[in-house]
Amino acid sequence: MSQAPVYFDWLDYLVFGAMLLLSALIGVYFAFFATKKQNTTAEYLMGGKTMGMFPISMSLIASYVSGISLLGLPAEMYTYGTQLWTIVLSEWVVSLTIAIVYLPVFYNLQITSTYEYLRLRFNQNVRLLGSVIFIIKMLLYIPIVIYVPALAFSQVTGVNLHMITPIVCIVCIFYTTLGGLKAVVWTDALQTILMYFGVIFVLVYGTCRLGGIGEVLRINKEGDRLDFFIMDMDPTIRHTFWNTVFGNYFSWLASCSVNQAMIQRCLALSSLKRARITIFIMAAGIFIIVSLCCYTGLVIYATFANCDPLTTKAIRKSDQLLPYFVMTITGSIPALPGIFMSGVFSAALSSMSTGLNSLCGVIFEDLIRPAYNKPISEKTASFIMKIIVVIIGAICVALVFLVEHMGALIQAGKSLAGITAGSLLGLFTMGLFMPWINATGALVGGVTSTLLVGWISLGTQAAMLRGEIVVVPKPVSVSGCADNFTLPTTPTPDVIVEFDRSGTFFLYRVSYLYYTFIGMMVCIITGSIITYFTQPNEPSMVHRDLLTPVIHRWLPPQDVHCRRPRLTQHDIELHAREMELLRARTALLASKDEADRENDYITQRNNNFSL
Repeated sequence: MSQAPVYFDWLDYLVFGAMLLLSALIGVYFAFFATKKQNTTAEYLMGGKTMGMFPISMSLIASYVSGISLLGLPAEMYTYGTQLWTIVLSEWVVSLTIAIVYLPVFYNLQITSTYEYLRLRFNQNVRLLGSVIFIIKMLLYIPIVIYVPALAFSQVTGVNLHMITPIVCIVCIFYTTLGGLKAVVWTDALQTILMYFGVIFVLVYGTCRLGGIGEVLRINKEGDRLDFFIMDMDPTIRHTFWNTVFGNYFSWLASCSVNQAMIQRCLALSSLKRARITIFIMAAGIFIIVSLCCYTGLVIYATFANCDPLTTKAIRKSDQLLPYFVMTITGSIPALPGIFMSGVFSAALSSMSTGLNSLCGVIFEDLIRPAYNKPISEKTASFIMKIIVVIIGAICVALVFLVEHMGALIQAGKSLAGITAGSLLGLFTMGLFMPWINATGALVGGVTSTLLVGWISLGTQAAMLRGEIVVVPKPVSVSGCADNFTLPTTPTPDVIVEFDRSGTFFLYRVSYLYYTFIGMMVCIITGSIITYFTQPNEPSMVHRDLLTPVIHRWLPPQDVHCRRPRLTQHDIELHAREMELLRARTALLASKDEADRENDYITQRNNNFSL
């Protein structure tokens, strides 16, 4: 069953190169040939608010399905079973929550940076906290997103990791820098189509080769992989129905509702209605691609059910299962491996470009613009933002090589999002739902939440490295291998318990899917306690524009002295430019009217002479 892997041929390299070239050309088009150049803040960060629903939807799907997902989800199904697949159920509820609760507020305020809301609702310090947490999160996330597919590419091509990573990153930095949001969104659309095509092609071929979906499910059932309803309420079990649906709801909510990348794209649409439709298209797209990736894991298990490539040392890590499957099973089909790896790298490129563009918006709007006492011209702003993208991109490329030597960081990266997501979701939830919370409460709550969840996450990783927490994989077999392999004996528990019930500290054993929920609750509870002792806000003095419409009916009448949210510097400059244009247009119309009156006078005089 085990075969020597087939490596890329010239046609595969041609397909992969064509994907990179097309991505770069999209950036060139929007920078030099498009009708509207990317030389203003509104164009560069918001696409001039004229983006279509299709490219924005594709961009959002690509942003939230990274190379880690494409490679990690099949490996998860193969190694631990299908319980994680139920995360797709919570995505629909998340989309409904965003459309009703969060999006109307952000769309009404028309803010460029999500964290500008924290300044309007609380103060500049809370805004700075939110921005710094986001920047740290993205700087740690982007290198991992690039490294994982680069490792897979190196495996299937033999090309040195140190060579392919800079080339791919430079292309991504190039089109993100030149083309702004429009280039990012349209390359994301191209890359999402490639991603779907690659995954579908591979799983259809693999399913047909095995004899159909029924046969795939039969083999997986015999191998004890089909687990959708582990209903145990124990929070220390790694994956159960409750933490994959309930716990993941908060993780997805934090990733979508208060994430700069998400809000920036939604505000690039021309109306709230179009933004809401786009969110539901995104939910459908993510549901489909996650389900396809999970099913691919079942196809891989059915293929290698009697000859586990990890046991036979054909691969070193479970994350390499999918590339190994592609090259050994479909490698003989012309261009298919190239299409598939283009899809995997497309997911990574889209995540990187989205991250760079949203980081650029946050750094410029939250850190650089407030530091200037005078307005920044659009030409200067455009130049500064492009420099930011190049610098951040270069830092991320350098960090990729650091990740290579810190293997534990990749595993830690899966729970890293929970460290920052919980505190951010807590800050925005307090701001939107709890008008009495003051700035001091929000600041202390955010810091406490980040530190606590960071301690839990890092402590968990350390306990796993020490062997105190054991993740028990599903049983595998090598009975069908050509060589004689012996499987190491591992105890098979009567009940699927993926975290060992040892004497390890309880919080270290809590499922990582609860991290965001824990972080949010700690942030809200701490913020409420601090607010109670430091003079709460008067709810009638918090403007309705800063609170979600869901709670308006239960609020006291708004005080007549309550001021509307202050305009951002960007709004002030935008209004100033609009006033200049209005004055110029008025002057033009006035001069035109004067010319018309003069022409009428001359015509009248000529008529009098003719009489």
